[in-house]
Amino acid sequence: MDDTLPLPHARARGLGFLALAGLSVAVYLALPQDSRAEALGSEVLVLVASAVSAVAILRWADGWPGATWVALLWGVVALAELSFLTMDLIAPGSYGPRATDILMLGFLVPVAFAMREEYAAHFDAADRRAVTLDVVGISLSLAAIAYVLLKPEAADAVTTLSVTVTAIVGASIFTSFAALSLWVPSRSHLLVFLAAAIGSLAVVQFGWEWTHGLFDGSSAPVDIPLLLAPYGFAATMTTVAHGFPEGMRALSRLTRPILTNAVVLTACAALLVVTMLADTKPLGAVEMSLIVLLLGGAIAARMLANQRSMAAAQLEIQEALARRETALDATDRALARVRDANETHRRSEEHLQLVFDGAVDGLVELDANGVIAQANDAFAVMVGLHRAVIEGQTWDRMAAMVTGADASFAQLPEMGQGRIDLPEGQARFLESRTSVLPTTPPRRLVAVRDVTAAKVADQTIRSLFQFLQDRDEDRTRLLRRTNAAIEQERNRIARDLHDGPVQGVSAASLSLEAALLMLKAGDVEGSIDVLTKLRAEIAGEANALRQLMAGLRPPVLEERGLMPALRDSLMRFGTEQGLRAEFGGQLKTPLPHDLETLAYRVVQEALTNVGKHAGATHVTVFVGSDQNQLRIEIEDDGKGFDTANARGYLASGRVGLASMRERVELASGTFAVRSTPGRGTAVMATIPLDAALATVTVS
Repeated sequence: MDDTLPLPHARARGLGFLALAGLSVAVYLALPQDSRAEALGSEVLVLVASAVSAVAILRWADGWPGATWVALLWGVVALAELSFLTMDLIAPGSYGPRATDILMLGFLVPVAFAMREEYAAHFDAADRRAVTLDVVGISLSLAAIAYVLLKPEAADAVTTLSVTVTAIVGASIFTSFAALSLWVPSRSHLLVFLAAAIGSLAVVQFGWEWTHGLFDGSSAPVDIPLLLAPYGFAATMTTVAHGFPEGMRALSRLTRPILTNAVVLTACAALLVVTMLADTKPLGAVEMSLIVLLLGGAIAARMLANQRSMAAAQLEIQEALARRETALDATDRALARVRDANETHRRSEEHLQLVFDGAVDGLVELDANGVIAQANDAFAVMVGLHRAVIEGQTWDRMAAMVTGADASFAQLPEMGQGRIDLPEGQARFLESRTSVLPTTPPRRLVAVRDVTAAKVADQTIRSLFQFLQDRDEDRTRLLRRTNAAIEQERNRIARDLHDGPVQGVSAASLSLEAALLMLKAGDVEGSIDVLTKLRAEIAGEANALRQLMAGLRPPVLEERGLMPALRDSLMRFGTEQGLRAEFGGQLKTPLPHDLETLAYRVVQEALTNVGKHAGATHVTVFVGSDQNQLRIEIEDDGKGFDTANARGYLASGRVGLASMRERVELASGTFAVRSTPGRGTAVMATIPLDAALATVTVS
């Protein structure tokens, strides 16, 4: 695409921007000098110029790859001027270096992205890398020169920061657009570079006045370039067509060494300036060392890039010569193919070796005689031997050297399973798969996997499954015995009612009939005797009913609550059994009636077991609660028992422990028994207070 003149309205637009630039300069020159009006007026003019240029470029700069980012650059400049204007209105005269000057580095962001778009449009990847290195190297050199020239003699940390920032910004903008116009010297690029150079000079001049305390809000060497530069960008990018004429491609190739040499020349110039001004400028040893290091690094990076380019060019020449020789000589072509095949084979072997060595599973290669040709690190870790020790041994010899290996490990390649007992008392379970390698003679590849975790998980699952089966059987037995106990209790209550209160009531009824007949016959004294006896009989039957009801739910629970009922029951138990009984604990919250009955029955059942089986001399009962749970503990010093045989006790009809466990777990609680033969027994139950107790069956 050639640079061509734009349409008439585009040309008029460009002339309009130039007119705006001239008008802005004229208005600026007409402002009263050394006045607040001049400072505010210059900031307003620069703000308007930057904003108008940003909008114009964004709207009309068709065909420019980096137009959006250039527009953003002038938008950022407009924001900076707006901040200056605001500070002038709020605090006039507050000029000088400040920590916020580092924000000026933000100007480089849109410049960098604009250059990336431009370079991507005109150069291939190799050229983009080369021009980027050149721009960075030249920018560092020019920034170093500007830093040395701009830095005041008495510079604090903030002033040094301002000098550094302005030097970097000015040098980077100048170098970026200079490199673009040098590599692609089209009219559009040259005009944009001219506008960028004017802006860069304004930045450097501003840095000088700003850091030396000379800036008073307005400066013609700063303001006039900042009025011309944005309109120059807008006029060029909206008027001059952006392109790369074919005739310039050869010319751009001639400029490649220019930029490369410019990196070295500017770096040398920077070093010369630093050396010459070291005595007159306040440059410390650290600053000089840093400058020298940066410049040396830039030169070294460019030299390295040149070497890579030369190496690549040399490689291309060698490949061209190889192709030419291949075309001339069929034998050479065959040899080249053989070399390629050998190289491919070598790389394939290297890749396979990497896969072999880096595999997570253990891999062992056995030759035709059963000798271990090679083994990977994973297998060496599994067996606890070094690879150098393993390789060259037969499998049987190697198995004999493995500490803790059992007989199955020696047959691992054939049987597929083996085991190694580890020193810490654990075991490592291994599984293997053997494949025949189609070599001459055939070899075998044994893949060994550590399946210890799977084995442990399987054993755990089996144990849990067996535990659940046992618990289900226990619960079934307990349910049968509970139903039988309930039925027996009902029969007992029925017998007791029939043999006791029912018989007594029947006898009382007959006695009443006899007393009635005596009264009708006039035998008052006889009827009185009958009624007296009847009253005694009825009182006895009432006591019998009370005792029967006490067996169902102790009256003391209703009358005094859980703690007094347990204390009385424990003291009575100790007296009856002739042992020392202690009771402790405290309820911090009232308990529901169902939970009180449950706790009472658990303690009652535990004491029954103590009396029947423990042969204890001392028993302790603790019942306590907090806001969340009820805790019950019954401990004795009896003969104890083997808890592993608890299911045998249940099968033989001793259902006390199972009954307590069932009651507690139905209330969403936990139940545990700790006992050792000859060292007593402890029964512990924990029941959440917010559990639903409606399902608890209390017999």
